Amino acid sequence: MVIACADSRVCPSNILGFQPGEVFMIRNIANLVPTMKNGPSECNAALEFAVTTLQVENILVIGHSSCAGIEALMNMQQDREPRNFTHNWVANAKVAKLKTKPATSHLSFDQQCRFCEKVSSVTIILKCRKCCYFGKVKTVSLNLLQESINQSLLNLLSYPWIEDRVRKELVSIHGGYYDFSNCSFEKWTLDFKECNVKEEKNSYIVKEKELWC
Repeated sequence: MVIACADSRVCPSNILGFQPGEVFMIRNIANLVPTMKNGPSECNAALEFAVTTLQVENILVIGHSSCAGIEALMNMQQDREPRNFTHNWVANAKVAKLKTKPATSHLSFDQQCRFCEKVSSVTIILKCRKCCYFGKVKTVSLNLLQESINQSLLNLLSYPWIEDRVRKELVSIHGGYYDFSNCSFEKWTLDFKECNVKEEKNSYIVKEKELWC
């Protein structure tokens, strides 16, 4: 299963060579996954169908460079409510914005957007209420990962029927990033098997990182 941006420059079938019938696909602005608590949407309805009915074994969230959805997110005023459909949607990634803004306040707006898409050498500790399934882990640095993409990957775990399958190793969660400037594609897998439950926060590690040019 692939969750990709609606941007016409991002065609997962062309980028990764998928054939008709091989991939169940969701496309939306900024390739976001809302949490379960946000209520019903086309995205989580498609997720439920793909995971529980089609029994997909892999979920890949693909982000890309120069994402207008991320720019809309970074443009939102912190103290204001979303004022239109687009802002209401990209607000699903506001945690990624909150992580990016303080660390990039000295940079230009365009550079801040790129960091939100692609963050280098950061340590991420994210909340997970049910991570007791996964045991213990040390907090580690994640290199060359996309903040907004990883937030969507974490949001996938808010759905019990995904979290349960990840715990049982029936489903794997992957991130991908397509860079228009050099036609490169990065792909990684997040490992949720080990988790630190202290203060309701979990850390995760990356494995099987690949770069295709």
